[in-house]
This record gives sequence, C-alpha cells and structure tokens, in this order.
Amino acid sequence: MPARMKGLTGMGKIQKQFRQSTGLSPYIWMFLSILPFYFIFQTPAVLEGVFGVLLVIGFFLSYVLSFSSRGWMIYVGLGIQLGISVLLSFFFGYVYFYLLIAYFIGQLMQKSAFITFYSILIPVKVISSYYAFITFEILQIQLPFLLLSTVAVILLPVNTYSKLKEERLEDQLAFANQKIAELIKLEERERISRDLHDTLGQKLSMIGIKSELAAKLVSKNHERAEEEIKEVQQTARSALKELRELVADMRLSRLTEEVERVKQLLDAAGIHYTITGEHDFPESLSRSDHIISMCLKEAVNNVVRHSHAKKCAITIRQEPEEVSIIVEDNGKGLPGHSDIRYGGGLQGMKERLQAIDGTLDIQSNNGTSLTMRIPTGIRSEKEGE
Repeated sequence: MPARMKGLTGMGKIQKQFRQSTGLSPYIWMFLSILPFYFIFQTPAVLEGVFGVLLVIGFFLSYVLSFSSRGWMIYVGLGIQLGISVLLSFFFGYVYFYLLIAYFIGQLMQKSAFITFYSILIPVKVISSYYAFITFEILQIQLPFLLLSTVAVILLPVNTYSKLKEERLEDQLAFANQKIAELIKLEERERISRDLHDTLGQKLSMIGIKSELAAKLVSKNHERAEEEIKEVQQTARSALKELRELVADMRLSRLTEEVERVKQLLDAAGIHYTITGEHDFPESLSRSDHIISMCLKEAVNNVVRHSHAKKCAITIRQEPEEVSIIVEDNGKGLPGHSDIRYGGGLQGMKERLQAIDGTLDIQSNNGTSLTMRIPTGIRSEKEGE
C-alpha cells in the first residue's frame, strides 16, 4: 500500500510539472496529439502525410518551447504555431490547434502583445475554418464542433487573460497585506519600546542615582540615607505597577470584558453610568476589538481621574459600515481644548485608532464627549497579525 501511494504521489508531481510547462493537463495533450493524425491520414498521398506529421511535431515542439521561453522568443513561437495551424487547415482541414493558440495568447502578460496576437488570431481562425469547411467534407459533418471551436477561440483568450490578471492582482494584494501586517507589527514593537522607555527608563535611572546617594550617606547622614532608601523602594514599587499595567495592555482583551471592568471602575468612583448598545464583536475582529477595548479603558480612566463628573454615558453603535463608541460625562470639561487632541493618553488613543483606520473626535462643552469611529470593512482587512 505505501509503495502504491508513493507511485500515485509521483504521478501527481509529474502532472503538476506538465501543467506548469505546457499549460494543459497531460490527458488533453494525449487527445490533441492523436486527433490531427485522423485528419492527416485521410489523404492517400504519402508525402502529404509525412508533411502533416512533421507539421504536428513542429507545432508541439514550438508550443512547449514557447511556454518555457522568455522575451521575444515567445512571440516567435506563437508566429510558428499560427503558421502551422494555417497549413494544417488548408492542407488537411484540421482547425483545432487554434484552441491551444487561444489558450497560449491568454497567458501573455503584456497587454499590447495580447491585443496584437488576439487581433491576428480571430480573422485567421475564421478564414481558415471557412476554407476548411467548404473544402473538406469531414468538417461539414463536424459543423457543430467547428462552430463551438470558433466560439471557444474567441472567448478563451479573454477569459484566460482576465483570470490570470485577477490572480496577479490577488497575489499583489496578498503581498501588500503581508507588508501592512509587518509594518503594524514593527509599529507595535516601537510603541512597546517607547512605553518601556517612558515607564521604566526614568524610574530605573532614578533608582540607580538614589541608591548611589544612599550608599554615600550611610556613614555621613544615616537618617537621610534611610529616606533615600525608602524613596528607592517606593519608586521600585511604582515601576513594578506600571510594568504590570503595560503587560496587561499588551494582552488581547475584548470589549465585552472591558465593559465589565469599566462598570466596576465607575461604581468604585461613585459615578452614575449608563451603557447602551451591543458590545459583543465577532472573533474575526479580535485585533480591532482589542484596540477599541484599550481606548475605552483610557477614556473611562480619564473620566474617573480628571473630569470630576457625576454621570457618565457610554453608547456603542454597530452599523454596517462602521462601529462608533461615544463616552460622555458631565464633568468640568477639558481646558485648552485646542491642544488636548495631541497630548498624553488621548494621543495614544488616536494612534491606536489610526492603526485600524479609525478616528477620534473630542467635544468639550458642559462636560466632555469623546467619539471613536472604526470602519468595519477596513477593520476586517487589518486582521492577520
């Protein structure tokens, strides 16, 4: 059984390589290799028969070489195939090689070359088929196949060209999405490095300086040294707390979970709140869900710490084109409103939303209204980290 499976796998590889080098299944090639001889052997003349066999061999050789060639040799091969097909049509009434040429023309990547050879193929095919039809009796019997082959020759290049163009565009899009994902990862690494530097760098430097100072004061001023050591301990605890908060921010969270934490936070702060709207996003939108959760957390933290508000209203709207989250409070508002868009935690929220093509809008009048908008269509394309 394993040997048989191995043999089948080997045949699959051969068929795959054959398709890549000729563009067609080997079974189609077997059929098209036999069919022209049926037409050629209709003639009793030996020389004409040998001539026809040589034409068929020349066609297949030029076809395979054209598929494996690059540059101008492709067009030379196409010209040879067209010439051989015309000769086979006029001498033997065989007009079905135009199907192979039609498929090959659809493979041409340059638009100008495609249009040129397509414009040549159609009139040559029609004229050759008409001449073969009125000259060879066998084609009069095969009239339906002759008409179908003519229609196929007209449609096949356009269909093949469009399909390959679409595949190339899909490959380019996939490559672009991969690059975007890599850039997002790089940006996230840079953000983490900035956060680590801002949260830990300064405090670790302070710990180092105060530790050196305490070491010097131990023998000179024992009480001052104890104070410095206490400050070192306090700074270390603060740094550890900020590090834990930073690690918590790095973990993917969901809006549903964050809403529960927001409720607890507002309850603890004594702020009356209302939360309306559906806040359960699909699993496929986990990255956007995480970013929205972080932004909602920052917005509510600002309400609790700085607004002195008594009420807070959170509205979540899921629409076909976008998701919007509005956080409103009745606090003291934001002084210097023209400058707050680019400072502190609000700037971090703005940058996070920009990573998923979202926007942040802030209004400060008898309180503060913060609106986050995220396009749903673009958001789903940003998945893939």
